[in-house]
Amino acid sequence: MAWYDEAVFYHIYPLGLLGAPEFNGHGAPAHRLRELKDWIFHMKDCGFNALYLGPCFSSGSHGYDTEDYRKVDERLGDNEDLKELVRMCHEEGIRVILDGVFNHTGRGFFAFRDLKEYREGSRFRNWYCNVNFWGNNSYDDGFSYDNWGGHDLLPKLNMYEPEVRNYHFDTVRFWVSEFDIDGLRLDAADVLDQNFMRELRGLTDSLKEDFWLMGEVIHGEYNRWVNDGALHSVTNYALHKALYSGHNDHNYFEIAHTKKRQRDMGLGDNARLYDFVDNHDVERIMTKLNDKRHFLPVHVLLYTLPGIPSVYYGSEFGLEGKKENGSDAPLRPALTLEHITPQENECLQIIRTLGKIYREQPALCYGGYREAALTTTKYAFTRGDLLVTVTNSDAEEYFDLDLNGSYVGAIHGRKVTSDWGRLKFTLEGNSAEIWIPAYE
Repeated sequence: MAWYDEAVFYHIYPLGLLGAPEFNGHGAPAHRLRELKDWIFHMKDCGFNALYLGPCFSSGSHGYDTEDYRKVDERLGDNEDLKELVRMCHEEGIRVILDGVFNHTGRGFFAFRDLKEYREGSRFRNWYCNVNFWGNNSYDDGFSYDNWGGHDLLPKLNMYEPEVRNYHFDTVRFWVSEFDIDGLRLDAADVLDQNFMRELRGLTDSLKEDFWLMGEVIHGEYNRWVNDGALHSVTNYALHKALYSGHNDHNYFEIAHTKKRQRDMGLGDNARLYDFVDNHDVERIMTKLNDKRHFLPVHVLLYTLPGIPSVYYGSEFGLEGKKENGSDAPLRPALTLEHITPQENECLQIIRTLGKIYREQPALCYGGYREAALTTTKYAFTRGDLLVTVTNSDAEEYFDLDLNGSYVGAIHGRKVTSDWGRLKFTLEGNSAEIWIPAYE
């Protein structure tokens, strides 16, 4: 099977984690990427075998306003730093994917600078969408253009222009040959041209075996993007929402319904969508949970429902983060391992335990999913021969399941045995367990 079928991702937003300045002065490289060496061993200790690192390339501010696709952001270091980081990750068995920001550029990108200088005479005027020299924009350039999300900082590229597509394809070839990356997360994939993604899939399949393409998609029918001719996976925002609200509202039907709906999209019960509970754009899971004890059942579901689990840096420690005045900065803090005490951190121990279980139980990657019990406050399902049970209420929950045999809890170590073909046991409130068959 492909490496991503058994992947557990760690997501790092490097400009934030490494404490880079908010704006890029384009000075000498500050070799912050080298500081990630200790984080590689932290990832391995927690059971992560894949790293989503992004954005990394030269930009003016937050990284998604790319100014040079083939040069590491000066605030992070240089190309040699990224090449060495990927090499060290590979030595430890960790795959690396980067951000591919293809829908738009920053205003400092060479084609946009040329457009500003030469206007109608620019050979790159067709690289951008709906350039109108009779209009204007918030920067008073004397012309208007389409952008992403209403932000003139992010002029939208014309993905139907062959030169634009070829430039991006050449960039991907450069990233694979220069850095030996294993995949890409496509920023704003939900507005990218579908034909571009199909051509990109053909290219990456030819460049490297098991190269993985994952797209950022917020809403919609995920099978539009996930299929044999396009992307391998997309961000599972539907499950992200269900995981925290299903606990806050004491409504496991929302989570189970989300799973069924994705099956009905044609993705199958074991669709390998990119599952997460928080990231660089949404508030931290510990901030969103009304009851912090739900950290355990939320993450048990993240690791056991069909999909590819991902944890955002710092959340394994129970870090909180809330948007303030529309700013994402509180979600992307600088963080050093020296200021954290892993031995005393219950959240970290949960993530370590789940990483170990995931590594030792192939059924969590390949086992079929079958719902076994469902109420608003308790949820049970099987993955192959494994049984998963979670609760979201303060009260103890009673399970009476149509299962035979004996099971041992991989988290708490308790053993239960069926009686006359029924598996009956109680689980304490706000808890979870992954039950492994106890073969005599």
